Amino acid sequence: MRAKEYIEAYEKQENCRLEKVREALRWFFRAAQTRETSEKVGAADRVESSPTRRVQVDAIGRGKAGGPPALPARSGIAPKAGEDLGGADWERDLIVALRRKGVLWRTEQTYRMWAARFSSQLDGHSPYAATGDDVAAFLTGLAVERRASPSTQKQALNALVFFLQEGLKRDLGQFDFKRARTRQTVPTVLTRAECQRVFDQLNDTPRLMAELMYGAGLRLMELLRLRIHHLDLERSQLKVYAGKGNKDRVTVLPESLSERLGGHLRRLELLFEKDRKAKVPGVWLPEGLARKYSKAGVSWTWQWLFPSRELMRTPETGVYRRHHVQEGTFQNAVRKAGVDAGLTKRVTPHVLRHSFATHLLEGGTDIRTVQELLGHQSVETTQLYLHVMKKPGIGVRSPLDAG
Repeated sequence: MRAKEYIEAYEKQENCRLEKVREALRWFFRAAQTRETSEKVGAADRVESSPTRRVQVDAIGRGKAGGPPALPARSGIAPKAGEDLGGADWERDLIVALRRKGVLWRTEQTYRMWAARFSSQLDGHSPYAATGDDVAAFLTGLAVERRASPSTQKQALNALVFFLQEGLKRDLGQFDFKRARTRQTVPTVLTRAECQRVFDQLNDTPRLMAELMYGAGLRLMELLRLRIHHLDLERSQLKVYAGKGNKDRVTVLPESLSERLGGHLRRLELLFEKDRKAKVPGVWLPEGLARKYSKAGVSWTWQWLFPSRELMRTPETGVYRRHHVQEGTFQNAVRKAGVDAGLTKRVTPHVLRHSFATHLLEGGTDIRTVQELLGHQSVETTQLYLHVMKKPGIGVRSPLDAG
């Protein structure tokens, strides 16, 4: 089946996210281009790999052959960043601009996806000739035809402006487009009893993660990116570095979790010692820190609080190291716990953060304090939780209960 026919088949399905389908196809073709290079990797540098592109490790963290982590034998593996320089001229220029700015790998992939979608809708002319009107037409199409959300449209706008102005050196000037329709959403919130029912369906580390996310009001990636030195058990504080908007903050660390977190750290020390004996590369470090402190990645304080069980390939460098737990793994665990608990609400990790904020407000905590703990830039964002409190406003009673 040709790629065009493959996409057309998906277009007929309801609730299909075509951008994900197209991105998967682009990854497939990029991976196919690297097949010949991957096949040249020596047999001594390979191990049998699972479809998840992870290296299975034994008790001391080595590859199955007993040596250091090796490249998987699968030939369809995506190239590392140093080798993935794009195909078309416009893509290569975008990649150069992105890497000059030092953006995260996730951001690079997102911007490349939007640039590819935009380029495919230019009616045959080159992105180097694109104008602000072309960008406006694309963004309007997202809002009118695709019914994209305001956040999706804003992401596309940022990506395309960077692509054309920074990557292709185009002057877009002023342009106007149809804004995606905004609507007031009400967050899903669990009661304290429902939270406990969800926690009861989880065991060991997943339960500790869920309770910490709820107890400290963390975002998903803030939870997963916690490191050992972010914990302050003595003062019952949790430091969040480079949160949303690249901002740092301090939030509350539940005292009820202190003992379990201490036991968790003792177990992590054993894993840490095994990784060091196996000479596993150090953990990933924020940009610039690895150059300034070259040994920090193998130090105890910089290890992930919730590390993955297996070594995984770093997209930027191709190095196999221990990363944090993947977001999909934790998300699926929480969703399943919600179903197993018999809840009719849609339970996701972020629902735990919503519940944290709502329960604090219901308990009488000042809204400004809640704003700081959540890391909201504006108090108006925090005020959203006033609408879902058990007793909103000044405690209005339903007329049905006033008999």
